[in-house]
Amino acid sequence: MKKYLIIGLIIIVGVALLVVPLINDNGGNDGQEDEAVAAFAFEDNLAVRWNQTIPVEIMVKDGVTKLELFYNDSLFNVWNNPKGTVSYNFNAAFFGLGTRSLVLMATLEDGTQFTDNRLVRVLSDVKPEIWIAQVAGTKPHLSTSFTQGLEFNNGTLYEGTGQFGQSVVAIVDLETGQHKKKIGLDGNYFGEGITILDDKVYQITWQQQRCFVYDKTTLELIKDMNYTGEGWGICNNGEELIMSDGTERIAFRDPETFQIQRTIEVYDDRGPITKLNELEYIDGLIYANVWMTNSVVVIQPENGKVIAVIDGSELIKEGRNGGDVMNGIALDQKTNKLYMTGKNWNKLIEVSLKKPNV
Repeated sequence: MKKYLIIGLIIIVGVALLVVPLINDNGGNDGQEDEAVAAFAFEDNLAVRWNQTIPVEIMVKDGVTKLELFYNDSLFNVWNNPKGTVSYNFNAAFFGLGTRSLVLMATLEDGTQFTDNRLVRVLSDVKPEIWIAQVAGTKPHLSTSFTQGLEFNNGTLYEGTGQFGQSVVAIVDLETGQHKKKIGLDGNYFGEGITILDDKVYQITWQQQRCFVYDKTTLELIKDMNYTGEGWGICNNGEELIMSDGTERIAFRDPETFQIQRTIEVYDDRGPITKLNELEYIDGLIYANVWMTNSVVVIQPENGKVIAVIDGSELIKEGRNGGDVMNGIALDQKTNKLYMTGKNWNKLIEVSLKKPNV
């Protein structure tokens, strides 16, 4: 019996000697993190304002031959043979508004590398003004129209509507609200925003990733183009198509290829503005309905800063009448009258904007 006990103890000790090193090994990666030779001196991610400069402090142990700081995958600074605590005056406006990565890479003499990273959220430095949308007049609007896009072109009103099997692009009689001419989408497509550029009407779709292009006079289909992601709202600045996708992101697209040329992220002084819906380009600014709210935000197209928020509460009281959310912004350039409406509203409302006294 003692013989068997001794053999059993030998086996147990042998297994323990094999298993313990395996448990402590952890593949090597965690050990490197525990022994980080360089790290940011702050634990939390950063929230900073546009163009704000802040000191970024880094703690460095002995043995580091090179220290590199990357922001949004671009190399911002290099230190050779740093020691102790080093600092870098970081300006947050370089890549614009939005959330970016800040990465630290330390290299030892033998080539071993260690990294530390944080996120940086860049907020706008502008506190938006509050503008009040007031009712200046009304026109009829078809309550059967689930409004997704609204735009004037040379005094003619165009409207795009949504819902599967009910999505159309229409030329609308402003005085009666009736469709003078229209073309419908296949029932598999859910229509979204529309815009008119160079005698063409562009209509995007929600999740079907297709943009349809029509002749603005006949509404005959000219072509269609594909894109990736959702389509919500669209407008143009005379050269580029400007499109929202339901997030805080707005893309500027080539009207011939629909390829993205650049993007902005829309932020106010508190954070991102998401659910950007129907768009209108007015006097060099982007006006955007915010889905499921009574608000329209006014955006600087060069950087995504929200400079004003339009309160549409009075329009809801006047025009909703059992309809859905507010959606649809259109400026008649011939009369300089601004109109807004909503999904399935029975009124198209002429709007005057009450702004703060300057």
